[in-house]
Amino acid sequence: MNPDAVSPFGPRRYRAWNEHVKLRYGGRVQKVSIEAGFTCPNRDGSVAVGGCTFCNNDGFTPGYLDRRQSITEQIDAGLDFLQRRYPETRRYIAYFQSYSNTYGELGRLRACYEEALAHPRISGLAIGTRPDCLPAPVLDYLAALARERIIELEIGVESCNDAVLASVNRGHDFAASADAIRRAAERGLEVTAHLLLGLPGESDQSMLEGAARISALPVHALKLHQLQLVRGTALARQWQRDPASVPLRSEQACIDLLADFIERLSPAILLQRVGSEVPPSMKLAPAWNLRLSELAPRISAELERRGSWQGWRYQPIASGPH
Repeated sequence: MNPDAVSPFGPRRYRAWNEHVKLRYGGRVQKVSIEAGFTCPNRDGSVAVGGCTFCNNDGFTPGYLDRRQSITEQIDAGLDFLQRRYPETRRYIAYFQSYSNTYGELGRLRACYEEALAHPRISGLAIGTRPDCLPAPVLDYLAALARERIIELEIGVESCNDAVLASVNRGHDFAASADAIRRAAERGLEVTAHLLLGLPGESDQSMLEGAARISALPVHALKLHQLQLVRGTALARQWQRDPASVPLRSEQACIDLLADFIERLSPAILLQRVGSEVPPSMKLAPAWNLRLSELAPRISAELERRGSWQGWRYQPIASGPH
C-alpha cells in the first residue's frame, strides 16, 4: 500500500451521505424520528415470534419521542429538539424508524405517511422496513410520492449469510433482500440497506463477501452497525448464559473490520452510517470507551494509515438472476 496515495473522497476516505445530501439539497437534512405503532411479521406470528434476537428498538429511540403522541405531535416535539441541536439544518424528513413501517394495509400506511407529509416543515420521508414487507402496491405508492417528495426507503438486510439470518430469527433470507432492493430500484426509489456486522456465526470472510454482494445490487446508500448487546434482547441473554457463543470484538478489531469492509465496497454507494451507539443504560456489551462521534474519524485514520479508501479493493461481481 502507498500511504501517500490521494483519496478520491478527501480526508474522510469514503463516500459520505451527509456531504452528498448537503450538495444535493443545499444544506443539512435531518431526520425526525416517529413511532407509528407498527410491528414485524417475525413478532406477530405471521413469520415467527419473538422478533430478531438482537432487537430492542428502545436502544435506538430518541429521548424526545413519546409514543403516546400523534404523528404530528411527535414531529413538533422532534423539531423543537433538533432545531436547538442542529440549527444549521436546511430540511427535515419524517423518519418511520421502529420495526417494519410498511407492514400493514396500504390505507393505514397512506394515512400515516400523509399525516407526516402534511406537516409544513417536513420535506419527505425515511421509511425503515424489512424486505418481505414490500408488496408491489406499496412500492408503487412510494414511487409516486418520490416524484414530488424526498423518499428514502431503508431495508434491513442485516447479513448476506442465510445461516446467520436464520440463527437470529430474521425470518427471511438474503434472496428476499436482493429481490426487494431490485424491485424498489426499478421504480426509481433510492434504497438504503442496513447491515449489522459481527452477528454470531458470521466470519470475517463472509462479512467481506457481503460487501461484494451488496455492491452488486442497486443500493443507493448503506448503514453499517457494529454488534452491540442491548439489554432485554434474546441475544444479550444468550451471551450472559454462554459468552463464547456470541464473540465480541475489541475497538481496534471492529475498526479493522470496518476498514476492510469499506475497502471492498463499491465506491458508488453512499455511506450513511459506519456505526451506531446504544445508550449506556441499555448497553450490556462490549465494554468500549469509544463514542460514536470518535468511530468515523478512527476508521478514516485507519484507511489513511493503509493508504486506501472506499472501493480500493472493490471487485465487481455478477448480481445474479432477477
